[in-house]
Amino acid sequence: MKEEAKAFDFKLFKRLLKYTRAYRYTFIYVGFAAIMLSVLGVLRPHLLQLAIDHSIVPRQGDKLIFYIVLMIGVLVAEALFLFSFIYFANWLGQHIIRDLRISLFNKMMRFKLHYFNTSAVGRLTTRAVNDVETIASIFSQGLFMIISDLLKMTVIIGVMIYKSWQLSLFVFAILPLILYATRLFQRAMKKAFEDVRSQVSNLNSFVQERLTGMKIVQLFSQEENQYKQFKEINEKHKKAWIKTVWYNSIFFPIAEMSSSIVIGLVVWYGGLNAAEGGGITLGVVVAFIELSQMLFRPLRQIADKFNTLQMGMVAAKRVFDVLDTQAEIKDTGTIQLTSTKGEIKFKDVHFGYVKDVEVIKGISFKVKSGETVAIVGATGAGKTTIINLLNRFYEINSGTILIDGVSIQDYTLQSLRSHIAVVLQDVFLFADSILNNITLKNPSITEEQVIQAAKKIGVHEFIMSLPGGYHYNVKERGAMLSSGQRQLLAFLRAYVSNSSILILDEATSSIDSYSEELIQIATDKITKGRTSIIIAHRLATIKKADKIIVMDAGKVVEMGSHKELLQLKNGYYKNLYEIQFKTEEIV
Repeated sequence: MKEEAKAFDFKLFKRLLKYTRAYRYTFIYVGFAAIMLSVLGVLRPHLLQLAIDHSIVPRQGDKLIFYIVLMIGVLVAEALFLFSFIYFANWLGQHIIRDLRISLFNKMMRFKLHYFNTSAVGRLTTRAVNDVETIASIFSQGLFMIISDLLKMTVIIGVMIYKSWQLSLFVFAILPLILYATRLFQRAMKKAFEDVRSQVSNLNSFVQERLTGMKIVQLFSQEENQYKQFKEINEKHKKAWIKTVWYNSIFFPIAEMSSSIVIGLVVWYGGLNAAEGGGITLGVVVAFIELSQMLFRPLRQIADKFNTLQMGMVAAKRVFDVLDTQAEIKDTGTIQLTSTKGEIKFKDVHFGYVKDVEVIKGISFKVKSGETVAIVGATGAGKTTIINLLNRFYEINSGTILIDGVSIQDYTLQSLRSHIAVVLQDVFLFADSILNNITLKNPSITEEQVIQAAKKIGVHEFIMSLPGGYHYNVKERGAMLSSGQRQLLAFLRAYVSNSSILILDEATSSIDSYSEELIQIATDKITKGRTSIIIAHRLATIKKADKIIVMDAGKVVEMGSHKELLQLKNGYYKNLYEIQFKTEEIV
């Protein structure tokens, strides 16, 4: 039988239970409360039988009060245990998913960029939010509730046999039918809930991507087309849920009918026996009616709770699949990069995003401490890839990348990246204040430091012109700012990080004319005294560079200063300059 067809995955469940170890005393108490609820639940019909046989039938009113007081005491105790059971079961579930969500988020933060390039953000969001929340129901509504019901059913069966084996036979004759139906129901619901979770992921992914890319949808007038696609996905989601409703609509009437048949048989046989003066008393008949209801009710509830448990297990499998994904950059370095001169060296570096397809083909170059180097080349030449490799977002296939003469693989990832500041062409801003977007909530960077840094690179006035100044909320992805304004904030973010190595990846390619002068001032300020690598777009930036590295098809084809490269006859850079940069200079 395939893995998906299993009614219950005990191996997965055992792994999930490991998260209860930190809360084992709470776990033990919830189990104890479940046992007490099963015992107290059976006491009520037993006391009802005694009240009927020893008080109501013989008409002894004083004993009736005694039994009423006992039943009240049992009800109070049952209510207290039920309260603590529900509270601590939910408390346990919420603490477990808190720990699980932290583990999951911590894992995802360490994935290679390639993983996010090939995985839908909506699906990962579903795993971290919806699926983890569903796991909580295993403990709050599934596991302990099922254990409590199973214990109660076991005690009820024992009490039934003790009170009357004849009446018990009528109950047990119907029980196999209910158990068989429950088993089939569980298997069917397992498959149905897997489909439900899959459709939820598809729906979340589609909605998240379309909302994020709504500008593209509207620019190309694709609203109607996207609407039709959404209707199709939503229809599949509805059908997946309808399937679970269908299984429920079949199972629960069968369970209800079986229960009613048992009650009829008990009343028929037990009533005749009691009327004829047999060994079965009126109290026993009433107790059996109550006990049979208590036996079949948990069976129906177990099936319902098993649905919850199954949904939680399906969600757990999806979460553990992400946790088991081996997509991290191996952080095996032992050297803490506490300070750096900023000397960078690439030695015969080879790399490809896809196996056997190299993007970087044996490049070698050196960037001296404090030097500004520009990298130019056509689209797809491998310029941005160099930046990704320097930050260890990807692992190189062969060769060595050195900082201050030490391989970057020997540094810890955190210390390596903390000394490299990057300004990207596509600036990402969080839906937060300008201050928090600059500091990224780093407690070591104060607001005063940010203000002083903004004044130095000439962006303070721009920030203060916004409502709220440094506390202005830029909304999601910085939607309230222009591309040039977002770039200015990215420069400020890089500047306050006080990193020794600065990377500008096409950082001035999308600015407006108003921001261009501020960008040039900021560039001069933040590159001063730092080792800087600039993937160039603007002519002014390239001409000021100490060295220009020219790339083509993943190889370094030329290297030198602006003047030196222009002197090369039929040089790649000279042709590029004449085609692109000379036109820009004239303009």
